[in-house]
Amino acid sequence: MKESFLVKGGARLQGSVKVDGAKNSVLKLMAAALLAEGTTTLSNCPEILDVPLMQKVLEGLGCEVELEGPVVRITVPQTIKSEADFDAVRQFRASVCVLGPLTARCGRAVVALPGGDAIGTRPLDMHQTGLEKLGASTRIQHGAVVAEVDQLVGANISLDFPSVGATENILTASVMAQGTTVLDNAAREPEIIDLCNMLNSMGAQVEGAGTSTITITGVEKLHPTEHEVIGDRIVAGTWAYAAAMTRGDITVGGISPTHLHLALEKLKVAGAEVETFANGFRVQMNQRPLAVDYQTLPFPGFPTDLQPMAIGIASIAEGMSVITENVFESRFRFVDEMARLGADATVDGHHVVIRGIEELSSTEVWSSDIRAGAGLVLAALVADDETRVHDVYHIDRGYPYFVENLQKLGADIRRVTHK
Repeated sequence: MKESFLVKGGARLQGSVKVDGAKNSVLKLMAAALLAEGTTTLSNCPEILDVPLMQKVLEGLGCEVELEGPVVRITVPQTIKSEADFDAVRQFRASVCVLGPLTARCGRAVVALPGGDAIGTRPLDMHQTGLEKLGASTRIQHGAVVAEVDQLVGANISLDFPSVGATENILTASVMAQGTTVLDNAAREPEIIDLCNMLNSMGAQVEGAGTSTITITGVEKLHPTEHEVIGDRIVAGTWAYAAAMTRGDITVGGISPTHLHLALEKLKVAGAEVETFANGFRVQMNQRPLAVDYQTLPFPGFPTDLQPMAIGIASIAEGMSVITENVFESRFRFVDEMARLGADATVDGHHVVIRGIEELSSTEVWSSDIRAGAGLVLAALVADDETRVHDVYHIDRGYPYFVENLQKLGADIRRVTHK
């Protein structure tokens, strides 16, 4: 049996919603727990499908993992396996984040090349190069990346691109390396800061998180810890754009607005009223959105994960918008589904030109990844009738209680099961 969402357009979303912990953080924190024997406890974890998938990966390595609502407890034995379960890893891309911790703990790691969202290639060359700079040998063998080393040694490493995944694996590999590692052109995302804060609470010595240069002084051993996951800025951004698209009024809590500064500024340019608080923000829109241009870039630029929402608001905006994708080359396959809804969008390389129309037309559409699925639901909210969104398991991988939160905000949406 399959599940889809039936969404009827026309509702004005209003109310308040609180975001849970960040998907793009919790999975990496769960992997980092491998670095220390004992029980690490994570709180404010999102109840999404990817968390039990990572649970399966960690249990395959010999850990005991307990999920209790927003709390995840990971008990790591003295000796862990070095080969991640092939079937579990292949299901989602974030699983590659066990590569660094396994190399550090075991001196060997075998991790299947990851699967997951259809948004383009994510080569592991920078992951491998970083580990090799630390003294490991790496290779791709039988569909897996293999890393081996007797002793990791600190090094100066400069990334060609501020890759979040490569930054994370180099961080978790180097915290117990001999000497000091200096990582230049590191990713600056809030999720990187969250990982560094947790590593430091485990006894690591990491400085410079949130800047382009991170310095890691290796220590002999780490200990388990308790850590609260930061709020999910992409989920929060989704609610912000939902408010603007439906000419609604939504207050979002559980997130630092500084993590969404540019995304919220773009909404102001589009005509929304945005009010920020210490731990949240409010977005009100009382008019048809104005056209705005977007470029996706690593943090603090506009997030690639909010690109479908940018396309969604542009599709009903007054005027012409140009959306430029600089991170993932295949993310524009979302545009094909928007065209089904009547969007006037033309793809040209890594640009899409969108001429806004007043209202989209309902039809059946298919999710290709987590954010595209959420973007299609937002688009369906401003269509003329009922839209069916297929392959919603993608959305469940990244958005806890998505339907329930939308219903609470006044959306006409329901989950249905069919063959």
